[in-house]
Amino acid sequence: MSTEFTKAYDFSGQSIVITGGAGVLGGEMARALAERGANVAILDFNLPAAQKMVDSLAAIPGAGKVIAVQGNVLDKGSIQAAVDFILAEFGSIDGLINAAGGNKPDATTSAGKSFFDLDESAIRWVFDLNLLGTIVPSQIIGKHMADRKQGVILNVSSMNAFRPLTRIPAYSAAKAGASNFTQWLAVHMAQEYSPLIRVNAIAPGFFLTEQNRFLMTEQSTGELTERGKKILDHTPMGRFGSPEDLNGTVLWLLSPASAFVTGIVVPVDGGFSAYSGV
Repeated sequence: MSTEFTKAYDFSGQSIVITGGAGVLGGEMARALAERGANVAILDFNLPAAQKMVDSLAAIPGAGKVIAVQGNVLDKGSIQAAVDFILAEFGSIDGLINAAGGNKPDATTSAGKSFFDLDESAIRWVFDLNLLGTIVPSQIIGKHMADRKQGVILNVSSMNAFRPLTRIPAYSAAKAGASNFTQWLAVHMAQEYSPLIRVNAIAPGFFLTEQNRFLMTEQSTGELTERGKKILDHTPMGRFGSPEDLNGTVLWLLSPASAFVTGIVVPVDGGFSAYSGV
């Protein structure tokens, strides 16, 4: 059994695409996969940032090939061009992680900005990036998987998809859409193309990233805001997540160890979703 699981988590020869791979969470997933021998394509709108991430992974012993690819997850033509480049480099794509996403202050309510005054372009930006930015790469790379009759898609949802949080209506709704899409696509791919194509999602709890730092900490002092304190009070493990806390779940869902798992959204949240507050 030990040997079977060691083999299951050996990604040598497999090729994984990570959208938003230059970000904090996407970059950590890239590192974990590269350490286990995978070829990794870091696909990001910001090519210099993607290349910087590639350079940071270059010294990993036994790592697979890691490349930077420019791509806009909202543009089919851009993603198709990126996929053509990746296929020329790797020959095939075995897995896709849709890690591109984020929030925007202009789509967030605050003491000086009511829900009724939120800018529609900011709301659209959040919806497009988190939902359409998951669907478009799944269309392009999913077609490649359908042709091969195998592959794994892993989406990044959020705890906000389970229970919407105050102040972030656009982000919560968009991530709820990403969770629903995960379930829909899992059924569609298995029934219409191959049961060897699996689609799942992770739902991170509270991780300090550039997209949410303005809500969790005071910019001037770095101290927790009242919202940040409330989040930790409702997280039984009493801390924010670290990027590496996602790796075990990510590797499991991408590996043959989860061969009979599709259409699920897994919380990685320090117990937040289990705690009623009492």
